[in-house]
Amino acid sequence: MDNEATEPVVRRIAAVGDIHIRETDRGKWSDYFRDISEQADVLLLCGDLTDTGRVEEAEILAKELRTCTIPVIAVLGNHDFDRDQQKGIRKTLIKEGVQVLDGDSVVIGNVGFAGIKGFGGGFDQGMLGMFGEKMMKDFVQEAVDEALKLDAALSRLDSEHTGLKKIVVMHYAPIKATVVGEPEQIFPFLGSSRLAEPINRRDVVAAFHGHAHIGTLEGETSRGVKIFNVSKPILTKAGYLLPFYIFEV
Repeated sequence: MDNEATEPVVRRIAAVGDIHIRETDRGKWSDYFRDISEQADVLLLCGDLTDTGRVEEAEILAKELRTCTIPVIAVLGNHDFDRDQQKGIRKTLIKEGVQVLDGDSVVIGNVGFAGIKGFGGGFDQGMLGMFGEKMMKDFVQEAVDEALKLDAALSRLDSEHTGLKKIVVMHYAPIKATVVGEPEQIFPFLGSSRLAEPINRRDVVAAFHGHAHIGTLEGETSRGVKIFNVSKPILTKAGYLLPFYIFEV
């Protein structure tokens, strides 16, 4: 079920991915989240919230987020699945009021947010097809399933609300442009063009992802939807003194 909140009008969205919280990070993030709260109306966390996928790391993040006074929306990333503790990580963050999206959506004021983790599979002419061994088909199917989940979440926003501006939150990239800078050999593991299909079709304002640490900050889909790779290492390299991206709705 989608979640709805009646909040003030959202004008500024802060977004960051790949914060990779460690068990040694206690007390290191409180000021960061406090500063974000002063500059934005909503915070998006675009996956790889933990460094090694341990619930203990999520517990540290949950405590650090107590200084954040604005709504927090998150998706999980591949690191958060590494120890098969993703359910515990999700539960820990939800207890602290974080909206952790996985094929669902939340409405805050005038903006509807839809979120998925996403998956790999490659881009454009290099996108893997549903062919060959079962293992390869399963790999491709995962990206298809994630795209379908996103489409369903956006469809519900369309059917249940009018006049919303729609924002997508994910971990894997939906376009090639924002992973450029990474070795081309690993592009199939950084995202999939299949994820861009619902973004193009559902009149999305912008989408935010992480995962590609040495990719490119900004790109757009074939239909001109803005895509932002807000991986924290990219924002740091780009000169952001406080590494989070502000998007004005």
